[in-house]
Amino acid sequence: MAKLCKDGFEKEFIENQKEKYGIAYTQNILSGRWKALILWFLKSEKHRYGEIKRFLWDISQGSLTKQLRELEADGLVERRVFPEVPPRVEYSLTEKGQAFIPIINMMENFGKTYGENTEDNQPTKNILG
Repeated sequence: MAKLCKDGFEKEFIENQKEKYGIAYTQNILSGRWKALILWFLKSEKHRYGEIKRFLWDISQGSLTKQLRELEADGLVERRVFPEVPPRVEYSLTEKGQAFIPIINMMENFGKTYGENTEDNQPTKNILG
């Protein structure tokens, strides 16, 4: 089984389980309820923290901060602080984050195709409200 440590996956897993590592790495990036939506929201333009918070109106400040920090640590999101008073902070996708967008787009298309109804013809739960 893949083991994560504070610095990422264990070297033994990466070297000996290459066929599983790609999936595990991608899954790790998307772990967190809001990360895919944050990436989707940032895919076309940079946004300030408050804009992201309004887009994900049901997310707590702590959860949003944690998920943004994790995406930044994974190299997908860039945080830019402007030397102003009050400070202005903008979030945007890095080159690696832009490379991840086709995965987000496929998720969006899959959800549009298969997410409208469950097998018993009941609407699926909308996580945004």
